Amino acid sequence: MSTTHAEFSSEEKSRMDLLTKKNFKKLMPLLVIVYIISFVDRTNIGMAKEALQADIGLSAAAYGLGAGLFFLCYAVLEIPSNLIMHKTGARFWIARIMVTWGIISMLMAIVWNDTSFYVLRILLGVAEAGLYPGIILYISYWFPQKYRARAIGIFLLGVSIANIIGAPLAGALLQMHGLLGLHGWQWMFIIEGLPAVFLAYGVWHWLPDKPQNAKWLSDEDKDLIERYLASEDVGEESSHSDLRALGPVVRDPIIWLVVIAYFTHQIAVYSLSYFLPSMIKSYDANMGSMTVGLITAIPWIAAALGSWFLPKYATGLRKSKFMASIGFLTVAAGLTIAAVAATNLWVAVIGFFIAASQLFVIQSILFTFPQQRFSGATVAAAVAFMNMCGLAGGFLGPTVMGKLEQSTGNELAGLWFIIIAVVIGSVLVWGLKYRNTHAEESANS
Repeated sequence: MSTTHAEFSSEEKSRMDLLTKKNFKKLMPLLVIVYIISFVDRTNIGMAKEALQADIGLSAAAYGLGAGLFFLCYAVLEIPSNLIMHKTGARFWIARIMVTWGIISMLMAIVWNDTSFYVLRILLGVAEAGLYPGIILYISYWFPQKYRARAIGIFLLGVSIANIIGAPLAGALLQMHGLLGLHGWQWMFIIEGLPAVFLAYGVWHWLPDKPQNAKWLSDEDKDLIERYLASEDVGEESSHSDLRALGPVVRDPIIWLVVIAYFTHQIAVYSLSYFLPSMIKSYDANMGSMTVGLITAIPWIAAALGSWFLPKYATGLRKSKFMASIGFLTVAAGLTIAAVAATNLWVAVIGFFIAASQLFVIQSILFTFPQQRFSGATVAAAVAFMNMCGLAGGFLGPTVMGKLEQSTGNELAGLWFIIIAVVIGSVLVWGLKYRNTHAEESANS
């Protein structure tokens, strides 16, 4: 069992707070930019949906399946990816991920039928596998428990920013139709895939693997961070650094609760990410791609505000559970407003705005639980396992949305499916626990 924070002097605690703020400034901007590019590249097909339907005959059901297929290989490879990163170091592994996903994203420009669409979406999932849980694990190397929900919330700003800038950008790129004989959606995939390849160079040069490798920290600073974080290792740690580290994770019933709650959350996130543009378009068939992109961006502004301001209040078990449960119910309420808005676009936008405000507050909170129940290679396996299983919702959500749209002819039909899912998530989070009371004390200290 590790030591407690009581063993640190008030001066050391204050110094640790200052070091944490410094590390935030040094690390989080780059990590956010990485995730912005990642999310733009995985979700830009939402803006291309209508064009792909017209140019290659992609049906709504085929689109939904292809959108979801990304997550199959992405999910399966999460745990091996995180364990590899734990061994090889973050900067190499994250840079490798970025180069491969950037190339595959650009290759999306050559899709010509349903099958090629499916294959490239699967390959994109393979290429990008491990990025999100890898960075969540990376955050645990640098930040004390009481700051992790905040750090994850800032990181998840990348999703919101990606949708705020990505939708209008995609709308503009789609207007390049005919330039050099290419469709607008082809230009979109090519141009939006390039930044990942270039930024990988920056990650390789600027991202230290751990505090011990940070040039901006003194030896005393590194020692304090190492001792302080070690004092918070209250959870179970496996002696293995391979897939056997997964053993304690799958035997933990609380982790399964987190996994199922996260599963319902991912249904909501990716259903909206992939289908919100077409739902907005459904209110006015004559709406141009740029207008669709700009309106689609509005709910994601709420998501950005939520992830920036709210996770810092999730400092203990009771607060975390309350905020997550209310967050799920807020998503349900917002989507209900959108679902019953009928033909009123702006009422629907308000509903989507309300729903999106809590999406990444919930996610920030849920990912603190594995870190408060395990340590070492086991937390790497736990984070990846949670994300792997949760991302099944990323497959199920878009797939069901596509099926419901095609069978009913109504782009909004799938909203009730999402609503039911997030209400279930709201109930599940009340069963979550830390491994012991020491973890909660650490989170509140």
